[in-house]
Order: sequence, then structure tokens, then C-alpha cells
Amino acid sequence: METKPLVPTASPMRWLGVVAAPTALALGFLWAGGWLIPHRLTQTSLLDALRAVDGTHPGFRRNHAKGVCVTGWFEGSGNAAGISTASILQPGRVPVVGRFALAGGMPFQADGPAKVRSLALRLMPPDGWEWRMGINDIPVFPVRTPQEFQDLQLASRPDPATGKPDPARVTAFRAAHPWLQTSGAQIIHRTLSSGFADDTYRSLDSFLFVAKDGTKTAVRWAMVPLQSVTSADAHVDDHDYLFRQLIDDIHAYSLQWRLMVTVAGRHDIIDDPSQGWAKDDRQIDAGTLTLTSVESEEGGPCTGITFDPLVLPQGIAPSGDPILQARSAAYMRSFAARSGEKPPVPAITPTMTAAPSGAEGKKS
Repeated sequence: METKPLVPTASPMRWLGVVAAPTALALGFLWAGGWLIPHRLTQTSLLDALRAVDGTHPGFRRNHAKGVCVTGWFEGSGNAAGISTASILQPGRVPVVGRFALAGGMPFQADGPAKVRSLALRLMPPDGWEWRMGINDIPVFPVRTPQEFQDLQLASRPDPATGKPDPARVTAFRAAHPWLQTSGAQIIHRTLSSGFADDTYRSLDSFLFVAKDGTKTAVRWAMVPLQSVTSADAHVDDHDYLFRQLIDDIHAYSLQWRLMVTVAGRHDIIDDPSQGWAKDDRQIDAGTLTLTSVESEEGGPCTGITFDPLVLPQGIAPSGDPILQARSAAYMRSFAARSGEKPPVPAITPTMTAAPSGAEGKKS
């Protein structure tokens, strides 16, 4: 059955722009993991592509380069304990170190309302079974396999004569990969909130919750804000306004999100992160994330952490999604590379994150 594209009037160049930021996200994952080597591209050629797009920035993360550290805790509700033995999901509180960031390899990029925002978390229960996650505010991932990513990269490479992608190549790619029109439309039409604090962050990839009797349940999850959601302002004249607003908010009051676990329905596709799931799937309120402090990455607690999504506690396992393995390899390669480089001065400095006098007393 033929599917009508969700954005049928979009030009090839506009369509390419829709997936540009998420594509940079995927490029970082897949290049660093070495996943494209069997498909004619090499790590060297993809590194050259990354440098051509975002430049060389020693000491910074290869993706999500502009960020800030946060700390707080997660309190499990126990509502998901029936489908997973993970201690983090039992009733109780565990400490958290996290990081808010913008997608892309440019550590000094200007903030913008439509830029992909991320939240990385390290949950640390006393039994040592850590849970790390890198979650993003887009509804779906823009690719589903390394091969399809390679096709997208080849289609969008700059023409030497113009310095821009060739519209004919983009049009041909669209015809050969119609699924990307749907995911691209979901990305461009997503709700844009005013900042980090009122945004929703999603796992995108699927995982398996493992119960005491060994039963495996496919799930995705999202951190849904308890703060009131307001619309993004497209005309903010401040290079770092998203981070400044986050800093002001977290100094004024604790920020909170619900961990909402979505259980896969009968017709949901488990191993393809470019496919959304049914709106009426069962959801479980698994607990509350509370963030109470913010620090610069210049000496901050998140600086040396790799938020590898395959660092999972007992009771949670990866699905067969091939992007998961690539993401995990990317985090390790990125960490190894920047560990041998001089620590940089980040865009968000300790002076910017310092609490104003009396601010801590305002928190509830």
C-alpha cells in the first residue's frame, strides 16, 4: 500500500534541512563506532566529513559538544517493578549526575529554539548496577541502520562546485528512502518548548525490561517535565540563552521530570528507532527525576563520564536495534580521543553557572 508523505510540498533542500541536525547526531554515533567501514566509507573519511561540518575542537566531546553538568536524584515509584528487577525502579532514591547539551560537534554554537537538545544521565544505586542514558528531544531517530545512514551521507555530501548538496541527489535519495520523509516530518513538526527545563527527552532506541521470572518486555521511555511547558521564542537575542535560562531556573527551584515507560504494543516495531509507537500504548510512571544543582564542565562532575546507553543495570537489556551498538562504540571512541587532549575552556564557564547570593534559599 502506497503511503502519502506527510510533507508532500517540501523541496529537496528544505527536506534535507529538516534532518540536518539529527543526521549530525547519527554521523557522530556511526563514525566513532566504525560501523561504516564495511560500506566503503572509513573512519578517516567520516572524520574529514565531521571536521568539514563542525571544525576541529580538541578536548571536547565529538557530539553534543556544548553542555553543562547537573546533579540531583531519582526516586523510583515501584510501578515498573513488575516488569523489571532493576533496583533503580524499586521504591527509593538514588543519586544522579547528568548533562544538558545541544546536538552537534560545535562547542560554541549559538543556542536556537529548533536545535536538538539532549539530557544524559548516570543513575547510581548502592548495589553498583548503574543506569546510563542519553535521551533527546526529537520524537524519532532519523536513521534505522548504518547502511541507510551511509546512503543519506552520500546523498547530502557537498558538491565541490557549489559547496552545497546537489538537489538532484537529495531527490533521488528521497525516492529510494521514503521512510525518511515520515521521520523527518515528525522531527520538524515536534513541539518546541521554551528551554531545557520544560522539554521532554526520549530514549528513541528500544530496550528490554527483564522481570524476576525472566519475562522480557520491550519498552521505550521519556523524561516528561513537571514544569509548565511554554512555547519557544524564536527571536531571543542571546548566544547562550538556553543555558542561561536553565541556570537561572535551577538556582531558583528544583527541576523535575517523570520517567514515563512506554510498553510496546502488538504492532510496534521494536528494533527500528526511526519508527514511532502507537499513541495508546500502555505507559508506566516509573519515578521522578529531580535536579538541584548546575555546574560548568570546567571541573564539573559530568566531565569525565561517558553516557554510554549500554551501561545498564541488571533487569534492563538492549533490544536488537543496531543503532544501540553503534552509539555505545561512539561514546567510548569519543572519550578515548578527548582524554588525550588538553582540557578545553567550555562555552558555559564556572562564572556563568555560579549561584547568585541567596539563590539556594529559594528552592523548595
